[in-house]
Amino acid sequence: MARRQIETERKFDAPPRTVLPPPEAFAALPGVAAAETGATEHLDARYYDTADLRLLRHRRTLRRRHGGHDAGWHLKQPAGAASRTEFHLPDAPGPPEEFLLRTRAFVRASALGPVAALRTERRRLLLRDAQGRVLAEIAHDSVEAERLAGDRTGGTAPADAVDLAWTEIEAELVDGEPDLLDAVEQLLASAGIHRSASRSKVGRVLGAPAGSPGTDGAPVRHAPDGSWGAVVTALLREQVARLLELDGEVRLDTPDAVHQLRIAARRLRSTLRAHARALDLDDSAAEGLRRVGRALGSARDHEVLGERLLAQVAALPPEERPGPMARRIRSWARHGYRNQWRQAVAVLSSPDYFALLDRLDAIAAAPPLRARAAKPAESALGTVLRRQQRRVAERMTAVHDAADRDAALHSVRKAAKRARYAAEGAGARALADRMKALQQLLGERQDALLARDTLRQLAERAHASGEPGFGYGVLHAAQAAAVREADAQVEAVWRRASKPKLCQLD
Repeated sequence: MARRQIETERKFDAPPRTVLPPPEAFAALPGVAAAETGATEHLDARYYDTADLRLLRHRRTLRRRHGGHDAGWHLKQPAGAASRTEFHLPDAPGPPEEFLLRTRAFVRASALGPVAALRTERRRLLLRDAQGRVLAEIAHDSVEAERLAGDRTGGTAPADAVDLAWTEIEAELVDGEPDLLDAVEQLLASAGIHRSASRSKVGRVLGAPAGSPGTDGAPVRHAPDGSWGAVVTALLREQVARLLELDGEVRLDTPDAVHQLRIAARRLRSTLRAHARALDLDDSAAEGLRRVGRALGSARDHEVLGERLLAQVAALPPEERPGPMARRIRSWARHGYRNQWRQAVAVLSSPDYFALLDRLDAIAAAPPLRARAAKPAESALGTVLRRQQRRVAERMTAVHDAADRDAALHSVRKAAKRARYAAEGAGARALADRMKALQQLLGERQDALLARDTLRQLAERAHASGEPGFGYGVLHAAQAAAVREADAQVEAVWRRASKPKLCQLD
């Protein structure tokens, strides 16, 4: 796996003949004991992207760098408003497989190729504290760049490449605190050096990509500040970004990634459903997200049930868990998860999934807001929350006459989850907490039902192998007890979630 670090830096434009403040001026900054001149570095970097700059559009950069103390492959992605996560791998002829997986949700079916070449002479100044730790690095960069327009095969820039050259200052935290960057910025400002408008060198070379895949230049209805549409727009952009980020973690099979991506898909689908009256959309995006959630569901079920049953086995006295129960359950969970994970990744690599991501990009970039989305957020969101609360109430009422009580309560759980997500997005914390309690209670009930069915299957396999089946029966009885306990609590938990005042915004 790649080495990961959080990069917090600021870039400053340095006009021709700019003179930096002397080292002693930096050494006088709060907390800095010395400003030490580092070795000058000569960096040669080639940046990779798709023909329509999908990585740059999503504030990602992929480069191969020669020279300097951190030569090799680098992938950078946002980490909050002021920082980026940087992944580093050793040099290789082509982009590392890990980086291809981390960027697949952005690149999709497109090809990656070199889009810019930068040559940088970097003069470094290291700001150290009294213990000798490097608090920050000041880099004075002289850059020459080529825009590799049309070249996607590597090698040489075409004849129409655009040459660019500039000088900039980078101030990057190492072991220092963010307020040191504030002090550095004030010092540079006193020398006439001000913050750059460019977020990255390659962004300066290539400019801002126009639009998102699938927008086709459609007019954007801008939502007024404080309106329902403004809230929905912010939610969609945040949630689409979250889904895209988690995609790579699932492909790399990092712990809990399947669960988190499934939540992200469900949360985004809930936003589209709950705020459908503000959006001029058909059901295709929401249905696509439902299919993604289902594709991830089987793998997640093996994770959850495996953890649940192994914990319950460990809690049994030895005489109630004869035979290799733990080993059989662990094997079932691992093999089942692995098989289902492979199938889920196949779905995440399909043309339909990539088309869904194009559609979500377009929705986030230019939400198709209806005129009613201009309503004040507080009143519109209150209506949305009351509607979601009523939806849960209707499903709770249907439980009493349902022929299949288990299916009816599972339907209540799904409605409570949508109401919870809507409340969280609206900032109605009390309603979100009450709906979460209902959702979790019914989730525990559903897990017990699934575990009960799984235990029957495991007991049959154990019996066929000549292993004792008593322990599986003990656990089966425990699942039945968990279902009864949930049933005894559900009405009281629902009453606490059904109060009308909970729909008021905080």
